[in-house]
Amino acid sequence: MVILFRWLFRATVALIALGVAGFGLAYWLAARSLPDYDATAEVAGLSAPVEIVRDHSDVPHVFGATDEDVFFGLGYAQAQDRLWQMILLRRTAQGRLSEIFGERTLPIDRLMRRLDLYALATRSVEAQDAEARRALDAYSAGVNAWLAEVNEGARGRGAPEMWLFPQAIAPWQPADSLAVLKLMALQLNAQIDAEVLRARASLVLAPERLADLLPDMPGPGVAALPAYAELVPGARPSFAQAAPRDPLFPNAGLPFAGASNAWAAGVARSASGATLLANDPHLGLTAPSLFYLARLELRSGGVIGGTIPGLPLILSGRSADLGWGVTSSYLDDLDIHAEEVNTEDPSQYRTPDGWAAFVTRDSIIEVKDAPAVTIRLEWTQNGPVLGPEDFDLGLVRPAGHVMSLSWTALSDRDTTFSAGLRLMRAHDVEEGLAAGRLLVAPSQNLVLADRNRIAMTTVGAIPVRDAGHESQGRMPTLGYKPQNRWKGVRPASANPVFLDPPGGLVGNTNNKILDAPFPDHLSFLWGDSQRIQRWQFLMQSRELHSRDSFVEAQLDTVSPAARTLLPLVGRDLWFTGDAAPDGTPERQRQRALELLAEWNGEMNEHLPEPLIYSAWMRALQERLIRDELGPLADPFTHMEPLFIERVFRDINGASVWCDVRQSAPVETCDDIARQALDDALVAIAESRGAALESLRWGDAHEAAHNHPVLGGTPLLSWFVNLRQSTSGDDHTLNRARTLGTGPNPYLNVHAAVYRGVYDFADPDSSVFIVSTGQSGHPLSRHYDDLGELWRRGEYIPMSLDPALARAAAVGITELVPEATAP
Repeated sequence: MVILFRWLFRATVALIALGVAGFGLAYWLAARSLPDYDATAEVAGLSAPVEIVRDHSDVPHVFGATDEDVFFGLGYAQAQDRLWQMILLRRTAQGRLSEIFGERTLPIDRLMRRLDLYALATRSVEAQDAEARRALDAYSAGVNAWLAEVNEGARGRGAPEMWLFPQAIAPWQPADSLAVLKLMALQLNAQIDAEVLRARASLVLAPERLADLLPDMPGPGVAALPAYAELVPGARPSFAQAAPRDPLFPNAGLPFAGASNAWAAGVARSASGATLLANDPHLGLTAPSLFYLARLELRSGGVIGGTIPGLPLILSGRSADLGWGVTSSYLDDLDIHAEEVNTEDPSQYRTPDGWAAFVTRDSIIEVKDAPAVTIRLEWTQNGPVLGPEDFDLGLVRPAGHVMSLSWTALSDRDTTFSAGLRLMRAHDVEEGLAAGRLLVAPSQNLVLADRNRIAMTTVGAIPVRDAGHESQGRMPTLGYKPQNRWKGVRPASANPVFLDPPGGLVGNTNNKILDAPFPDHLSFLWGDSQRIQRWQFLMQSRELHSRDSFVEAQLDTVSPAARTLLPLVGRDLWFTGDAAPDGTPERQRQRALELLAEWNGEMNEHLPEPLIYSAWMRALQERLIRDELGPLADPFTHMEPLFIERVFRDINGASVWCDVRQSAPVETCDDIARQALDDALVAIAESRGAALESLRWGDAHEAAHNHPVLGGTPLLSWFVNLRQSTSGDDHTLNRARTLGTGPNPYLNVHAAVYRGVYDFADPDSSVFIVSTGQSGHPLSRHYDDLGELWRRGEYIPMSLDPALARAAAVGITELVPEATAP
């Protein structure tokens, strides 16, 4: 026995030693790719030395003799901090993820090859102006300088992820940056999912009930539409489950399309006598964040703000003279067409002039640990043909047809990058507006403020539709009918502009901004009907605004949806129940109603009421729609306040949703509200406990910053994923969009990845923040150091003063031209 014990002890010690040694080796290999910010590097491609000053938050301040040298320095800095993220974005746009991830990502690669975004980006390089091309070349050279340092200096393959996915890294090209822009256009677009969902719902709902479930934003100008079966004969209802989207899929779906807030105050509405601007773009939360902070010292002056790794543009930020912010415009810049295939010759499809041949090309997708896959790419006059699995188009595709896509982003003369570069060099609102006219996609609302003026405009190419378009762009239509085809795009000068409005304020929360009849409208789908109400209240609640009042509005967590819906849904439940003993469902319901009766709608992480309200509204919508839609209710993962309001106000007979069709009794809306509250309380008790007063919204509503690749890997997920208790919800200005599915549907997964407030009374008192940290390296202290500030609603200074950047610098990198190196 003693001998056995000795051997077991020795084996245990040996295993522990091996484990420690293995962990130490893994740590050493991963740490090799941590950049040294206090270094001098000899590089090719510079005209003069470049200095990259990293301030205390690891924000690079790049100084150089020419603009090209500055963009070189930005490429070098972004590659140091976010190389893996940049490579992943590029591979996604190229349709080459399967080379490293295998068959898992084949659906993504097929879609990207069909869209051909990378080829379009390559051809768009020549469409840029001369300055833009020089900037792209210089930025690419900077990225490649760091890649050379990785290869020659044993820098741990550039990122820890590269040890797990050891593929060779091709040099960065100007087209790679333009491809990232096109990828953003895909990520922010909600229209294709909306068309598919509306088409599916129209096959099982009467038109007036479809108007309840997928309501238009309030306002006139929308005509009644036919059902999808009338538009595309042969379409049949489908209750098949849509395939879940991979975390790497470049479009997360309709509930998670791009969103943002941006607003500005003119001189007359500013306490300081100078303009103010605030912006917080909303995107999926990831670790690291998609945004990266940077300052560039250009010949036109310094600019500072948020960039996206791989893209040498300040997308939201300021110079000494001009501030700019962006929100997703929700412009309807996309149409789906059902293209009839010739039954006698499948290589042809129907056009207004008869049968025409598809334009085709084969594309080979290399797949890790599997044979390569060859796919046939097809194009019609309307655009590329997509597969039935792409965006679940197969669920609405009639027999004998394929589905094609018209989309403004499918341009090979896309000057969006040139527009962004000119915006960075603009000195006033007029120059900013002129720069925006070059933008093609993704369409945005651009908010501008110089020292004296403010403006907002919708930028991006707007398609011209025929007044007789059969679905008004809201559902797929037959592609051969002339009235369903685009007639080109509008001149950029015709895009809406709001310049120095009389009220002294401009702003957008993805809300409807234009009330015009089709086809002069911008969209029928808008990203917000609720946050705009709170914004209007906060802006008009004081005559003069300051940087602090703008920060307060950005961080506001009062839900206008909660304040509207609770009095409607619970109006006949409060104070009407009979006394009930503890431990009964009736008593639990009374406790919940008592808490909600005293609540002001603030979605505070420390309160129980937000969780009770959210669970109640979630259960209520489920009860209202499940019996009518069956499995088709599954895509409706998030409560729609306008739908609930229509039902409980009985607008156009919408209260009929409260009656359960399969039951003999006629249920009232009060019955359904009470039953839904009981459903919610049971669900809460099973997952969080029955003590309602001890619940915390933040325990359920954690911000989930997941690593896109390693976030689902056991053990590694503990190192790369970030979790934070957060306030807010889907409808607060401090937007924190919930997951909507799974065991914890209240996870915060889509929120402000960047916040900035720019004050032109004292520009250096402007502030900004991102949702994680500057570094994409999990072992860096800058991986998550800004995330806690972000969670608490704090910011860091946004200064263009070089002395302030140097005063607390964490390192200064000097890039020296090869020819002049000592």
